[in-house]
Amino acid sequence: MTATALVTGAGSGIGRAVAVALAGQGWRLALAGRRLEALQETAALIGRPDDVMVSPTDVGDEGQVDALFAAIQVLFGRLDLLFNNAGTGAPPQPIDELPVAQWNRVVAANLTGAFLCARGAFRMMRAQDPRGGRIINNGSISAHAPRLYSAPYTATKHAVTGLTKSLALDGRGFDIACGQIDIGNAETPLTARMAQGALQADGSLRPEPVMDVSHVADAVLYMAGLPLNANVLFMTVMANQMPFVGRG
Repeated sequence: MTATALVTGAGSGIGRAVAVALAGQGWRLALAGRRLEALQETAALIGRPDDVMVSPTDVGDEGQVDALFAAIQVLFGRLDLLFNNAGTGAPPQPIDELPVAQWNRVVAANLTGAFLCARGAFRMMRAQDPRGGRIINNGSISAHAPRLYSAPYTATKHAVTGLTKSLALDGRGFDIACGQIDIGNAETPLTARMAQGALQADGSLRPEPVMDVSHVADAVLYMAGLPLNANVLFMTVMANQMPFVGRG
């Protein structure tokens, strides 16, 4: 039986790298994200049209997420892995200058979206035969230590950690494993600015080292390849010399 994975935020960066790596291991893929063209580019990199589903989805929208899982059920009949990767941030700014709209946008993508996709995956995995599956949430170094002026992102990533623990506990009776990968400074278009300078705890801008995104994909492949009676609950993969331990 060919296993099926859903990758959210699959149009670029970490999501794209993980989707391509999973496909290279023979997984069927459902690719979700906001931008159709970007998802199609990822699908083209995979090059197996019969085994790839492209679904433009706003993960913070309940109706769109429900439609995504209904389409996976129709096309593939089951789901074995959710990589809960979609997310966003807000421009760095003091919390008293942060518009509520920006806060709500980050919460919708990073937390509500992770919940809605986990709920859809849990529902499928619990009911399918053979039962069970795996959910891997994309946390962040910011799930442990914040950057300056990052309240929306940091708060949601701490909350994702709580979601991971709850899903890991709730899934035990249904053969559903849940873990979290906390990633630091993977080289993607979103982290390109770090080479010029990232905001530090003392308010200065300093360049930070990055690592190839393939290392993240390799880590997710390891987590995804475990049998359901084993689980990586939390994994941190990071550029070794980035500021984290002792950040600030």
